[in-house]
Amino acid sequence: MLVNQILSMKASGEIFTVAPDVTVADAAKLLSEKRIGAIVVSEDGKIPLGILSERDIVRELGKRGAAVLDQPISDLMTRKLMTCSTGEDALEILNRMTQGRFRHLPVVDESGHMLGIVSIGDAVSARLKELAAEKEALTGMIMGN
Repeated sequence: MLVNQILSMKASGEIFTVAPDVTVADAAKLLSEKRIGAIVVSEDGKIPLGILSERDIVRELGKRGAAVLDQPISDLMTRKLMTCSTGEDALEILNRMTQGRFRHLPVVDESGHMLGIVSIGDAVSARLKELAAEKEALTGMIMGN
């Protein structure tokens, strides 16, 4: 299954972004309110500059304590942002996420504008649907349907 198919299956195509000067506390509140695991950092809501995950926040809280909540997210965000395109395969992005040990991948077009975000859960779900369809097709072939 391709990334564009995964995006079309998502309940919401909404992309949540925050500016780099937003505080960690405000970003954490947004993550909690929207029930999402990561938020894309962008000045204009279109071009991703980085990403901030729940893990990033928890790790820094553990290192520096509650004072980190007053800092801008630009201090914590992952700047070396991995992205994917709509034509990539679910298995390909699953492998990339697993090897890179991250769970969210912004989808961008050829000009770098965000089209959506794919989580590892989205990619696993898509892959399971693919495997179920393959199983059904093979079972049909064996049974003569």
